[in-house]
Amino acid sequence: MSKHIDDKTTVVLNNGIEMPLLGLGVYKSGDDTYDAVRFALDVGYRSIDTAALYGNEKAVGDAVRASGVNRNEVFITTKVWNDDLRAHTVRKACENSLKLLNLDYIDLYLIHWPVADEYITAYSVMEELFHEQKIRTLGVSNFLPKHIETLLPKCEIVPAVDQLEIHPYLSNTTVIDFCHKLNIMPEAWAPLARGAVSRDLVISTIAEKHSKTPSQVALRWHLQRGEIVIPKSVHASRILENSKVFDFCLDGSDMALINALDNNGRTGPDPDNFSL
Repeated sequence: MSKHIDDKTTVVLNNGIEMPLLGLGVYKSGDDTYDAVRFALDVGYRSIDTAALYGNEKAVGDAVRASGVNRNEVFITTKVWNDDLRAHTVRKACENSLKLLNLDYIDLYLIHWPVADEYITAYSVMEELFHEQKIRTLGVSNFLPKHIETLLPKCEIVPAVDQLEIHPYLSNTTVIDFCHKLNIMPEAWAPLARGAVSRDLVISTIAEKHSKTPSQVALRWHLQRGEIVIPKSVHASRILENSKVFDFCLDGSDMALINALDNNGRTGPDPDNFSL
C-alpha cells in the first residue's frame, strides 16, 4: 500500500508559488485563535486561513510571530469582505488586514463572495496591490463557473485559488472540474461538513478499514480529488488528528462510496443567492 501513497504536502499554484495542501481554518475561533494557531504551527502546519470578517487577523499575526517559524515558511490567507466591495474600499481593507496581521505581505488574498457588479472592480484593485507586492497570490472564494467566466476577460491575472464549500455531502464536482481545467486550485472550506462526517456510518466503516478516524478519511478524500483543505478546530487533539492525512491512501471503492454521499447538503449560503 505504501508505494501508492501520494504524500505530497504542497501544490504549486498557477503563479509558481507553493501552497500547503493542508491549513488551519480559524472561522469562529474567537478567543482561542491565538492558541490554536500556535499549536498548529508547533505540530507542523504551515498554512493559516483567516478573513477580515472573522475578527481574528491580529491574533493570527501575533501567533505567527510568537511561533518562531520564519515568515517565509508560513502561508497566510485572508479575505476582503463584501461591505468593502460595495463601498469600493478594497485597498483600505487590504491595508487594514496587513496592519492587523502586522505583515509586509499577504500570501493569498481572496474576494470573500462574488458580490454582483462589484467583484470585477475589486479584483482590479487586488491586481494593483499584487504589483505593489502587498499580495503574493490572488484568488476568489465562493465563485461558481459563471462568476469566473465573467471575471476572466476583465482581469490580467488568473485567480490561483477558488475557495468554496466542499465536503462529502456537497461534492461540487462541476466547479472543481471547471477550476482544474483552468489551472485554478479548488480549496475546501467546511471540509468536514461542520463535523457531520464524524457521525457518518459509511465514512466510519472506511476509517476502521484504514485504522484512521472519519475526519482523516474525509480529508484524505479531498486531497485525492485534488483540493486544498483548511479544517477548523481550536482543540489541540483535533488539530493534530487532522494533520495525519499524508500516510495512507483511499482505494477506488472507498472514493466511490464517499462520492455517493453527495446530496447537495449545503451548510452555508448559496453563491447563486446570498444576502451577506
